[in-house]
Amino acid sequence: MSDQVNKPIGNPLANYFRQPKLFIRLPSHGEYYKEGSLDVSQNDEYAVYAMTAKDELMFKTPDALMNGQATVEVIKSCIPAIKNPWLMPSIDLDTVLIAIRIASYGESMEVSTDCPACEHRNEYDLDLLKYLDHAAEFHYDSRLEVNGLIINLRPYNYKEITKAAIKTFEQQKLIAVVTDENLSEEEKVEKFGESFVKLTELTVDIVVNCIASIETPEGIVNDKGMIKEFMENTSSQVFNMVNERISEMKDLMSLKSQNVKCLECEHEFNVELTMDQTNFFGVGS
Repeated sequence: MSDQVNKPIGNPLANYFRQPKLFIRLPSHGEYYKEGSLDVSQNDEYAVYAMTAKDELMFKTPDALMNGQATVEVIKSCIPAIKNPWLMPSIDLDTVLIAIRIASYGESMEVSTDCPACEHRNEYDLDLLKYLDHAAEFHYDSRLEVNGLIINLRPYNYKEITKAAIKTFEQQKLIAVVTDENLSEEEKVEKFGESFVKLTELTVDIVVNCIASIETPEGIVNDKGMIKEFMENTSSQVFNMVNERISEMKDLMSLKSQNVKCLECEHEFNVELTMDQTNFFGVGS
């Protein structure tokens, strides 16, 4: 008779692992994800877990915050259904981060702000559930008719958002160059021109990436090379209409301010909730 002891299958502590704290509906409703990047829910609801200690440490790593890797790793940890957050549409980002914040620290978030009337320092508890309610009502208007064409749009994904951040960084470098007293006027003009070309190319690429297809009377074009060639050779009016629709959808999905009253002079004003991960996840409220 064998004296081998049967080993337990799996981790006996598994029943004590963290459990979902809430379930959310994504503003995208699962659309715009590439195949394999989202484990699509049958009831349109997705489980959200609280952050682990490792997740919190990720948000304290400057390099990981800069390149977006910290955000990606935390989303994968707290919302396992999102397999590849790099490919998550931008319209889901704020909702996902707010849901993780709620799961980890609760439904309210303490913010400090100065009254614009009397400059008194106020502290408020903002209701984060209001932002989730706003997100649940959002609809992405992807269809744009321009000069007999139907341009089908899609939101940026998180990878493209990170790329757009590079654009902002380049703009800051551009401003620094033209104000650098150590450069000659000729050098300033040259560097300004180089930076301007890069920024223009990046702007076109970002817009092109948000075009899923273009419908013409002859058929549908979804080849990225052809779409980019069209956008580079169309009128500024058409380009601006597409760019403005993309910006409009971004603004509609942006976080709404909450109205508060100064505790000192009772002046009413709006408080903005910023999604800077360094303070949004810095401490629990």
